[in-house]
Amino acid sequence: MPQRSMGFPAARRQAYIPALIPPLIGSAVGRAVCAMPLPSFDPADYPQQLASKVARYKAEFAAFDLPEPEVFASEPQAYRLRAEFRMWHTGDRVDYAMFDPADPKTAIVLDTFAPAAPPIAAAMPRLRDALIASEPLKRKLFQVDFLATLSGELMITLVYHRPLDEAWEAAAAGLAAELGVQLIGRSRKQKIVLGRDWLLEAFELDGRQLHYQQLDGSFTQPNGGVNRKMLGWARARAAGIGGDLLELYCGNGNFTVALAPLFGRVLATEMSKPSVRAAEYNLEANGVANVTMVRMASDEISDALAGGREYRRMKDVDLAAYNFTTLFVDPPRAGLDAPTVELARGFDNILYISCNPNTLRDNVAALQATHRIAAAAAFDQFPYTHHLECGLLLVRRAG
Repeated sequence: MPQRSMGFPAARRQAYIPALIPPLIGSAVGRAVCAMPLPSFDPADYPQQLASKVARYKAEFAAFDLPEPEVFASEPQAYRLRAEFRMWHTGDRVDYAMFDPADPKTAIVLDTFAPAAPPIAAAMPRLRDALIASEPLKRKLFQVDFLATLSGELMITLVYHRPLDEAWEAAAAGLAAELGVQLIGRSRKQKIVLGRDWLLEAFELDGRQLHYQQLDGSFTQPNGGVNRKMLGWARARAAGIGGDLLELYCGNGNFTVALAPLFGRVLATEMSKPSVRAAEYNLEANGVANVTMVRMASDEISDALAGGREYRRMKDVDLAAYNFTTLFVDPPRAGLDAPTVELARGFDNILYISCNPNTLRDNVAALQATHRIAAAAAFDQFPYTHHLECGLLLVRRAG
């Protein structure tokens, strides 16, 4: 029987947005409603586009004596594990569509989407044809979201502007079986799950086979291949440091699982309840036993470590027993707030993964008096866009 729960998921992080910007639209084979021209796209241009982003990164951080960054490129195609499309209705047809921000009222109808990972690319035409053939499935269908894994699993979420009834449920059950996917239907105050609302990712990293539960509606890395490179770089920088690790914004434990074996103990924090549950599942699934999870915001843990008020969620955590040598942060686009920057000043080593070079630069400037950049990296999570994920290892200055 389908599972049911109420309400829509929390808003996705900004990392979803680049799927909809013009360069990626050009990578799709499509036709424009009202004959709108598609931007050009050529994978042969990718190396130069990435080089330009890295050059900008180096120029913007030159004042901080940025070491030559290690550059981790993406696959030029078939790299996105997440994609979402508006659904465009024309007569009896329904098609995937995107919108150019320069002309948001004009839909670009897609037949294929080159950035999509193989499970998504294979499912797109089969799903569209099944929707066209089924009135209960296509009626007032507004949006389709795809979530895939490197291990080949796929979840499809159909979003509607109408209540979902028994006819939809019966048709959806047949569709899920036909496609061999996890299928979710959503409308206002309604969620129907055919199968399960999570996927299990699995991949090899430094000789370990890692497993991650990925929940519907929770943040996951969109570029699985580059994510593996991020994890490998972070592990290489952390190797040999020793002591204990404090991790903020740990999400579902993506970095926690990879880094924990390199430290004595780990204290990891995250505010989202679903992400905390997924992180706890992932720690157990990977046999990681040296991590303590607490559901606290970064400013709260900063206050607790500074000897501030007592927090009920920390009642079983003996902070004084930790020998913290390293702080790991992968914050939202806003970067680290002032209390967290102040907290960071107390650590010998700061491993920082950033999805926003502008706020990263501000944080590095605030730490300049106490820390220097010892290593740098560039991770191209979003090819053909201006977005660049950055990695820095900051170490305390001598004296």
